[in-house]
Amino acid sequence: MTAPSSKPESVERRTIDHVPVDERHGRARDLFTVWFGSNIMLLTIITGALSTTVFGLPWWAGAVAVVLGNVIGAVVMALHAAQGPQMGVPQMLQTRAQFGSYGSLLVVVLVVFMYLGFFASNAVLGGQALSHVTGIPTNWSIVIIGLISVAATIVGYRLIHRVTAVLSVVAGGALVVAFVWIVGVNGVPAGTWHTDGFTWAGFMATLSVAALWQIAYAPYVSDYTRYMPKDTGQRAAFWGTYSGCVLGSVLPMLLGVLVGAALPNDETLDGLSTLTHGVTTGVFAIFAIGITATNAMNLYCGTLSTITIGQNIVPRWNPQAGSRAAVAIVLFVLTLIPALISADDFLANYANFLALLLCVLIPWTAVNLVDYYLLRHGHYDIDALFERDGGIYGRFNWVAIGCYFAGILVQIPFLSTTLFTGFAAEAIGKVDISWIVGLAVICPLYYVLMRPRVSAATVNRAAPSVA
Repeated sequence: MTAPSSKPESVERRTIDHVPVDERHGRARDLFTVWFGSNIMLLTIITGALSTTVFGLPWWAGAVAVVLGNVIGAVVMALHAAQGPQMGVPQMLQTRAQFGSYGSLLVVVLVVFMYLGFFASNAVLGGQALSHVTGIPTNWSIVIIGLISVAATIVGYRLIHRVTAVLSVVAGGALVVAFVWIVGVNGVPAGTWHTDGFTWAGFMATLSVAALWQIAYAPYVSDYTRYMPKDTGQRAAFWGTYSGCVLGSVLPMLLGVLVGAALPNDETLDGLSTLTHGVTTGVFAIFAIGITATNAMNLYCGTLSTITIGQNIVPRWNPQAGSRAAVAIVLFVLTLIPALISADDFLANYANFLALLLCVLIPWTAVNLVDYYLLRHGHYDIDALFERDGGIYGRFNWVAIGCYFAGILVQIPFLSTTLFTGFAAEAIGKVDISWIVGLAVICPLYYVLMRPRVSAATVNRAAPSVA
């Protein structure tokens, strides 16, 4: 393992530039805590509660769907994490290698909106929890939660790792206390353990939401492995990320399933407050703090993606800590508006947001993973990623772009949401299998269409020049 070349900086200097080998640090087990600690928060609990509230499942079916969805979705997510130590650059910058320097902007812009959406969702929940504990008005609480996240984003990578390591213990303990208090101390209503109400549509919707929870991390998961030593290895990076993210997500989601089954007609936060009576203040305070850390991760990666867009337009720009701070503040201000507006109708907005997100993420993840693991085997020209014309990758890769839009179109008939249900989903009882269809179609399609081009480029680079 290579030690850092200098004393660690209190504020991270780098943004999207390549991390040299002599600045790499950390161990694969650090990845467990960053993902375990950051996932134990209120939004994860809310996501689990969708199974028994919005989708109407009994507790046992909700629990099974949550576990399966996380276990399956995390495979896709952790395969992206394994790219970080090898590449040493943020995930969205690496997307230029698949889509071209300008073609990648399509995906990067969507990713910025995605993480701003998660930031707004977290800010609403964190603000509501803080308001519950302190009595501060919800809108002001939302602002406070956001400002703490901005501060952590400005400091950067090291602080986020340290805070999530602490949260792994503190928030993990609060989660255990919540379970014990609900089941063993206060008890749950008699109808909590009912077994009726199962539908395949609800089961698959829950499974899809849980899988998306993991897949949604894919556009930034390697941002937290890019500082790892190159000899960390893909397997170690995969399992460190996979185990932390699955365990850190499943446990709070199961708490949400339980709260929703016990009090399906209550808002989830109100239900959690009722069921944890006696320890509510402490539990809510810890989970609210956890949200600030997770939101810092969302804002950090949204900021890196925004900087990636700017560097595309102005290649000579060398953004560092000051640029990250300025962009983070601007994004925070822009996100405050939807956060304050959506606070009163959060659950319905969040469920629809997740359904739309899954549709646009699946084609990107299919293209990226096939390109990295099956076509180029992790070998990329890092310098070309920073060239305006894309270097060997060009400005536009129309194969990748075409596959991306095809991936969205092929999913539409299989979508089943409160806003829209496709004809294929209607035919199978409104069961949403759109993301499965997207992966099944786009992975082989991109491989077949792109393999001749990658093979030809490899031969051309290997051929000796003729004087």
